[in-house]
Amino acid sequence: MLLFTMCAGMFLVQLDVTVVNVALPTLGTDLHADLAAQQWVVDGYTVVLAAFLLTGGALGDVFGHRRVVLTGFGLFGAASAACGLAATAPVLVAARAGQGLGAALLLPGTLAVITNAYPGRAERARALGVWAGVSALALAAGPVLGGAVVTAAGWRPVFWLNVPLVLAAAFATWRLVPRGTRAPGRRVDVAGVVTAAPALGAGVYAVIGGSVVAAGVAVVALAVFVAVERRAPDPMLPLDVVGRTLSANFVSAAMNFAGIGAILLLTLYLQGVRHASPLAAGLEVLPLFGPLSVLAPVAGRLTGRFGPRPLMVAGLALGVLGMLNLVLLKENSGYAALLPTLLGLGVGMGLLTTAVVTAAVSGLPSERAGVASGVNNTARQAGGALGVAVLGAVAGAPGPGFVPGLHAAAAIAAALWLTAIGVTLARVRTPCR
Repeated sequence: MLLFTMCAGMFLVQLDVTVVNVALPTLGTDLHADLAAQQWVVDGYTVVLAAFLLTGGALGDVFGHRRVVLTGFGLFGAASAACGLAATAPVLVAARAGQGLGAALLLPGTLAVITNAYPGRAERARALGVWAGVSALALAAGPVLGGAVVTAAGWRPVFWLNVPLVLAAAFATWRLVPRGTRAPGRRVDVAGVVTAAPALGAGVYAVIGGSVVAAGVAVVALAVFVAVERRAPDPMLPLDVVGRTLSANFVSAAMNFAGIGAILLLTLYLQGVRHASPLAAGLEVLPLFGPLSVLAPVAGRLTGRFGPRPLMVAGLALGVLGMLNLVLLKENSGYAALLPTLLGLGVGMGLLTTAVVTAAVSGLPSERAGVASGVNNTARQAGGALGVAVLGAVAGAPGPGFVPGLHAAAAIAAALWLTAIGVTLARVRTPCR
């Protein structure tokens, strides 16, 4: 029940990554929002989520993950209601940022609670397989649920539906997750919190908006953050944690860069080029999410037995083949031409997700579970935000030049995953059985 409850919290966070995608054309028309504004409806959530995940993980390590997760649910639910009431695109983007802040508080806690509840390597990998499977189920449910709701009732109920789900998940968390106590001798690294958020947030914004000022802010904030963490008696992010998980977290970022970015590309192609309805587009991407949902728990068992590296390499290789198939797509291609991409990404990420999360959180002490999960989730969410921004900008808006742009975006994603294969082979070690 504890595992199920934590998966429910993560389900809501992941659901809101993709549920909005199929609603973008409809809300864009309703709110008079251009493609850039529609991208910010997605990235307003993911940028703030990426910026504050480290903070959420560190606060959970100090104050107890149950307390921080419940606070995150409260913020997420209130912001979801605000999204449903938004009258303009800027208000909607601001409310999405509020959702991202709530998600940043609760997401690291869900992974930390699971990590602490299953200390053995094999059982932890199996539990993370369930966690990843539910995450994939949320990604799969997002386009279908969003498409059905948008078709039946418009885009606003997409956000209102979160409110009762949040209330149920928060009640279950309050009843089932151990209360926990404040960690003795631990304290909040205020200087780290103050410098980490602008470093991460401005860095992602600089790539999305092409802002030189934001890039400068990110560089300065990052330099200050590293200096602060080197001198802090109880740092929010011990630098040895970064060193021990750097390779796995790079692969995590690459995974979401291509995976979440591809969801946007496929949505734009299906609705903008093939003129599919929101519901039809949601159903047509199910071959991507179905294998991801089914294979993640299986991959957890295989990771527990063989270690993460073999599954990471296999998953990345299948994803590369899927993205290269996208390079062959034409404006008049049938749906069958899209299936190899959907299946390649779905099966590839199904094998990859559990393995890369296991590689990122294993081998660290339990008192750093929140930080370890925060770093991994930061890498994943930042990668997803950058994928939406970069691949969306390369492909452009649906129109005469969209398909050539789609080919270029797919080539970029494939090259990044090929690099991730090299990093995995060189740096990710398979532990002895």
